[in-house]
Amino acid sequence: MHTVPVPLTDRFGRVHTDLRVSLTDRCNLRCTYCMPAEGLNWLPRAEVLTDDEIVRLVRIAVRRLGITSVRLTGGEPLLRRGLPELVGRLAALGPELSLTTNGIGLARTAVALREAGLRRVNVSLDTLRRDRYQELTRRDRIDDVFAGLAAARAAGLEPVKVNAVPVRGVNEDEVVDLVEFCAAHGYRMRFIESMPLDAQGAWDRSAMITADELLAVLGARWELVPLEPAPAPGGGRPPAEEFRIAGTSTVIGVIASVTRPFCGTCDRVRLTADGQLRNCLFATEESDLRALLRSGADDDAIETAWRRTIDRKGPGHEIGSAGFTRPERPMSAIGG
Repeated sequence: MHTVPVPLTDRFGRVHTDLRVSLTDRCNLRCTYCMPAEGLNWLPRAEVLTDDEIVRLVRIAVRRLGITSVRLTGGEPLLRRGLPELVGRLAALGPELSLTTNGIGLARTAVALREAGLRRVNVSLDTLRRDRYQELTRRDRIDDVFAGLAAARAAGLEPVKVNAVPVRGVNEDEVVDLVEFCAAHGYRMRFIESMPLDAQGAWDRSAMITADELLAVLGARWELVPLEPAPAPGGGRPPAEEFRIAGTSTVIGVIASVTRPFCGTCDRVRLTADGQLRNCLFATEESDLRALLRSGADDDAIETAWRRTIDRKGPGHEIGSAGFTRPERPMSAIGG
């Protein structure tokens, strides 16, 4: 048994310290850029990892592999029954625990999640306009998102980050409005380039607002001061380039996953809701940890499988190159 974790390192020397755990593939929105109006074929309940299985895998990741940060994702993770109890069990293992959500349901769960050990939340919000939100998500729930954001900040889940994906002809006219909204409420704005992970396969690079375009718009409105990134525990850098609006405490993050990928310093590994381990968001193959768990494998066997998966990680996702292949699973089934 390990007394000190042995770093989870791939063949390019990247050390992995950040684990994304999807708790469900289900979602209570039907965002046009993510899935069809009727939704997707959700995983049968029996195929989804149980709380005990998730806790065991995270325990192996933290105590044997050196994982220091765990982010809970979905689908929509707030749909997971008994979430505060699961958060408490995971927090007891010691990693920094955060969650990405659409914000619906956060108003009624923020305090319980914070008390259980959750530290931070990222809330997806692409527009401030009710009609546009309803058109994008096919649901009239924007007031629930606003309430969830306020509840998260009041509960101490800080910094509360707002994630938006600007898309040409959809919401690029709200870039400045979103920053001003976050500044007024004490949230931190993050813009993310659109990626080819929709279930319909309709992603169009020409509709993507690039980081350079975004920064040009923001730079025309404010003086932006680049911030030096804090190094990740494994030596990588955070995915977001951060800027402070001069003369203020307002910080804006920009994640240029397509035009300025951070693959060379990536420290992430992903576990899907059905227990498949992915060494990249765009991986085309997975390792079945659920099968190992349910066949009675010991921790040594699971650790070995985990290390072999990371050792196969490629140098980068190759979006835009002739060799790029879209993953079969959409974002909602992989976990953000």
